[in-house]
Amino acid sequence: MEINIHRGTKEIGGNCIEVSTQSTSVLFDFGMPLVEPDKTEFDYNKYKSLSTKELIKKKILPDIPGLYTGKSQTIDAIVISHPHMDHYGFMGFASNKIPVYIGNATNELIKISNTFTPSNVVINNPIFYNSEKLFTVGDITIIPYLNDHSAFDAYSFLIEGEGQRLFYSGDFRGHGRKGSLLTKLTNNPPANIDYLLMEGTNIGRTTKSKPEEEIENELVKVFKEPGKINLIYQAGQNIDRIVSVFKACQKMDKILVLDIYLAFIMAKLVKVTGNNLPYPSRNFPQIKVFFSSYASNRMVKELGKQELYNFQPYKITKDEIDKNYKNIVMIVRPSLMAHLKGLKNIDNGNLIYSLWEGYKTKGSTKTFIEHLINDRNFTYHYIHTSGHADLNTLKDLVNGINPKKLIPIHTFKKDEYKRLFKKPIIKMIDGQKYKC
Repeated sequence: MEINIHRGTKEIGGNCIEVSTQSTSVLFDFGMPLVEPDKTEFDYNKYKSLSTKELIKKKILPDIPGLYTGKSQTIDAIVISHPHMDHYGFMGFASNKIPVYIGNATNELIKISNTFTPSNVVINNPIFYNSEKLFTVGDITIIPYLNDHSAFDAYSFLIEGEGQRLFYSGDFRGHGRKGSLLTKLTNNPPANIDYLLMEGTNIGRTTKSKPEEEIENELVKVFKEPGKINLIYQAGQNIDRIVSVFKACQKMDKILVLDIYLAFIMAKLVKVTGNNLPYPSRNFPQIKVFFSSYASNRMVKELGKQELYNFQPYKITKDEIDKNYKNIVMIVRPSLMAHLKGLKNIDNGNLIYSLWEGYKTKGSTKTFIEHLINDRNFTYHYIHTSGHADLNTLKDLVNGINPKKLIPIHTFKKDEYKRLFKKPIIKMIDGQKYKC
């Protein structure tokens, strides 16, 4: 078996890993990078006018024969680990003749992103896998394992071919609402792992990550303050965080307001997975839906009016939010700023920022936060926890899987692996083939 990490050996994000035998090649993730080579933020808008050939020449796309449209197919399948752009964002360049193995909910979340955002990544040939259910591509066998991660429907993979066993961690953590999945994996790991390909996003950070339940408790403390609206700025597809916000609202008897985009996400995930997630329905009368103009127009254009009408019984207007602001918790983002400016009574509220702090200084996020704090006199609170494993959790995975060798990926700190983990380390470089 041969491993070729086309991207991810020296950076966080942009994962693209080829695993091959003499007869079969499988690509695990095909992500868009988060950073440029100089570690500044990657902006695809600078490159979107370029052809595939030009993008390969500039090393924006990896040079993988048989992957792209118009090339003879030598990649037998693509496996997507979860619905974050740094793991699937370049799928639009892959030949639509290549079958794509993907979680059902991941596929739905990608389609939702296409509906409500400028993203247009279409998975043409999805084949849905299930946790701990083996599937095969040629002579390579793969078993997915559902992960705890800030992305819903995230997986790691046991990969076996030509007598070698590789475990690819994907992105994971142990402090979210599905932390028991990691405990289950490390207590009963797959045996005889030759190579652990493990993410190290948080290597270099010494603090222990807060559990999601602690986030919930911190939210409750803020919600206790009387006479204030509570606005929460978080990632729309961080489902664990939405659940934490909902549970905090329950404890403090608050109304949770989701805009139509978030309402659609939650309703769709319940339909696809059967999970008991909170979503606008008769089962969760304390959840209301705000029909933001842009998202509503996108929904009608892409999906039809009926999808919009499905949320009509749970609609809340700006006037109703203004009138009941003391009892409102609303999940927001910069695109809702114009709507918030139309609310007269929300001054002096709480703004809860629940994202990586590095985003605060950039673009529309900076403008949005400054408007609420400086113009509307909001009190700022930072309540967040990482979507990735902290150091102790990484050590737990290494000790549990007990691989013969460890390969760093999805990290800026691969040189730290040797010091931190008592395993032989294989430090690969992008595009380097490693014969197992």
